[in-house]
Amino acid sequence: MTYQDINVKPIETDSSFRMKAYKALKAAIMEMDIYSHKEEIRLEERQLSEKLGVSRTPIREAMTLLEQEGFVRSVPRRGIFVVRKSKREILEMITVWAALESMAARLACKSASDAEIRELRRNVDAFANRNPEEFVTEYSEANLAFHKAIIRMSGCELIAETTESLFPHMRGVRKVTIGQDHRAQRSVVDHARIVEAIEKRDADLAERLVREHTLGLAKHVEAHGEFLD
Repeated sequence: MTYQDINVKPIETDSSFRMKAYKALKAAIMEMDIYSHKEEIRLEERQLSEKLGVSRTPIREAMTLLEQEGFVRSVPRRGIFVVRKSKREILEMITVWAALESMAARLACKSASDAEIRELRRNVDAFANRNPEEFVTEYSEANLAFHKAIIRMSGCELIAETTESLFPHMRGVRKVTIGQDHRAQRSVVDHARIVEAIEKRDADLAERLVREHTLGLAKHVEAHGEFLD
């Protein structure tokens, strides 16, 4: 078990404390590195109350909502913990993400604006003449932004909503694995091919490339996912 300083900001008082706390905590959990260590992350009610500038009641109410959505879990006499998935669960999650993001890429070929596609191209071109393994932290963030952009470019709100609960775990796993086994270099190549397919509005190719790219992560986790055990 470990404690991790949660990056939340004081909330305003002009609306529901519970919903303000919920949104602040959810945003912070979405940015956590859940799998960078073996221990579970425990959330301290007192610390959160102090950081958010509210009493513990809205914190507890927000935690109830987050538990219902699967972001945290309550353990009697131990506290509240950020949910950490098993290796089997992560592999299932990656498979679901592959299906959703590949469909998002297909939809993006039809619905994405030229400006959105140019922005996706800039994400890839930023590492065209650089070795991403020398900038792993920077590339890791660019990698996450790339995949989130494809989801957004689909124009499908339900895909965005469905992937939201998966994102903290996908983010955590991608951050841990991107520096392993030259995955960053292969990722840059894959991303370039995906962008080319979307630029050509080739829905079949874009869908296939995104699915293969994400399922490649599943294969890597299957072989090198000791950090999940």
